[in-house]
Amino acid sequence: MSLPKLPRDKTSDYSHAMAQARRDTVTAATNAALTHTGQFSIDPALLPGNIEGFSGVVQVPMGFAGPILVDGEHAQGEFYVPMATTEGTLLASYSRGMRLTREAGGVRTTVIDDAMQRAPIFVFDDARRARDFGHWVSAHFADIKAAAEATTRSGQLRDIQQFAQGKLRWLRFNFTTGDAAGQNMVSKATHAACQWILAQQPPGLAHFSLAANFDTDKKHSTVNSLHTRGKRVVAEITLPAKLLQEVMHTSGEALFKQRQLSNMGAMMAGSVNNGAHFANGITAVFMACGQDVANVAESSAGFVHGELLANGDYYFSVTIPALIVASYGGGTGLPTQRECLEVMGCYGAGKVNKLAEIIAATVLCGELSLASAIVSDQWVSSHDALGRNRP
Repeated sequence: MSLPKLPRDKTSDYSHAMAQARRDTVTAATNAALTHTGQFSIDPALLPGNIEGFSGVVQVPMGFAGPILVDGEHAQGEFYVPMATTEGTLLASYSRGMRLTREAGGVRTTVIDDAMQRAPIFVFDDARRARDFGHWVSAHFADIKAAAEATTRSGQLRDIQQFAQGKLRWLRFNFTTGDAAGQNMVSKATHAACQWILAQQPPGLAHFSLAANFDTDKKHSTVNSLHTRGKRVVAEITLPAKLLQEVMHTSGEALFKQRQLSNMGAMMAGSVNNGAHFANGITAVFMACGQDVANVAESSAGFVHGELLANGDYYFSVTIPALIVASYGGGTGLPTQRECLEVMGCYGAGKVNKLAEIIAATVLCGELSLASAIVSDQWVSSHDALGRNRP
């Protein structure tokens, strides 16, 4: 027997009544009680553009890590960091790293690049026509830029990178997108730019597609690591040897030795990250703050670097080359997500780089805490104490 069609209402689909009707349909067909998913404070009328067929909520536990002390260009001072997770030990670990870095004077953060992409492909009769097209694109950049930016108030076309293979040529359009993550914005702008290009009838053009996987949307890639997607942000700190011993019960020498082993392990495994668990902190903040969680696929890649100084202090940095975040638009304006952003002063216009810096600092704290737990043999015991909810 086939399952019944879920009810829809063209005039009032975003309502408590329609959400209840869909839950009732699912319950009748599956015998699954939807008691908790049906309890929420969000007005369904706020949700057009965020979800279709709204039926309820999935509640994820949320806590505050910190406070974290950040010395950034956009984030300055102490912050509580909202993190939504079902993994025990996570907030305790991040808070421990935040205590260490706070007592060391805070995490220094810098946003060093900003670009969101769409990468259409142009296929030509032969490689020579494709090469000549590339020269033509460079010569007509101003016209292409004007066509793209006519579709958006906040997006700006920064440049167009070109990548060739045989008779194929990808154009990687790099946009700045203001306070939005910007994927939809740049798709629309790039489409308009490409329609202008196509109207010029490039000689020898055989085929065009707005996307052919080179922008690597919702997946990481080497090109993102090298050339940035979203925000490229660095968090760094120098930790005094005495403080490492007092708070983490380890030393800079032990952390540096473990760093070399972790670098080799990541290299042998072909990992896109030589760190421990960027994804844990990024995902937890993304869920609490209304980010597109699928962007963790790109945002969790990164680079860790450590240096043991002559006096025993330890310099440590994390670089996130593709952190895709927003302080406006998408899910950021939903009630609980907006509240979490407002806790950090990161909701609305002009706040996206501040959010990026806080997330990068949070990642650094999590990396230091987990690395210290591993080298001091506290990793398993802490999970056993805080991460078990079974008798």
